[in-house]
Amino acid sequence: MIKRGFDFILSLIGLILVSPILFYISLMIKLEDGGPIFFHGKRIGLHGKFFKIFKFRTMVVDAEKIGGSSTADDDPRITCIGEILRKHKLDELPQLINVLKGDMSIVGPRPEVKHYADLYTEEEKIVLSVRPGITDWASIWNANEGAILAGVEDPEQAYMELIRPKKLKLQMKYVRERSFWVDLKIIYLTIIAVIQPESQAVREVRGGS
Repeated sequence: MIKRGFDFILSLIGLILVSPILFYISLMIKLEDGGPIFFHGKRIGLHGKFFKIFKFRTMVVDAEKIGGSSTADDDPRITCIGEILRKHKLDELPQLINVLKGDMSIVGPRPEVKHYADLYTEEEKIVLSVRPGITDWASIWNANEGAILAGVEDPEQAYMELIRPKKLKLQMKYVRERSFWVDLKIIYLTIIAVIQPESQAVREVRGGS
C-alpha cells in the first residue's frame, strides 16, 4: 500500500514537471513522419497479466512487423528523433502514465514481451509476483542494451545469450530483497546513471552485481 501510494504521488508529480518536455517530444515525433506519437506495446505484468506499455515511438510505423523485439542501436527501423530519445532514455518517460494507472511501479523488474516471459522457469516466475517497473538493478547494470546488440548478426540470439541471464538474476535479486529503502537507492542510482554514467557509484553496481 505504501509503495503504491509512493508510486502514484511520484508519477503524478513527474508527469506535471515533465509535461512541457512531453509536449515538445510529441510534436517532434509527429512532424518527422506523421505517424503515431506513442508505441503501445503488449507486455506481461503482475501475475502474468497483459498490459499496454506507453513509450514514445522511436521506430518506423509497424516496425514490429518487419523485425524482432530486441533492438540494436544500429537498427534501421529507428527514426532520427527516435535515435536521440533512445540515447537519453526519453522514450521511457510516458511510462509514468503506466505507473499512475497501476500497471507498473517506479521500481521493479522491466516487463517482458510474451515470448520471453513464456520462457521463465518456475523459479524465475518470481519476477511476476511484483509490478514491473521503470527501473531496477538490471536497468542500472545494463543501461545501454542497444549498444551491446549493435553490429551483431542476430540481436534476438545475442539478447538471449548476453543480456537475459544476468538481467533475470538481478531482477530476482530485487524481488527477494525489495524494500522501501532499496527502492529509494535504485531511484537515486538511476538518476546518477543518467547524469553521470561513469560515476563511481554506478560502476560499483555494474561491477559488483
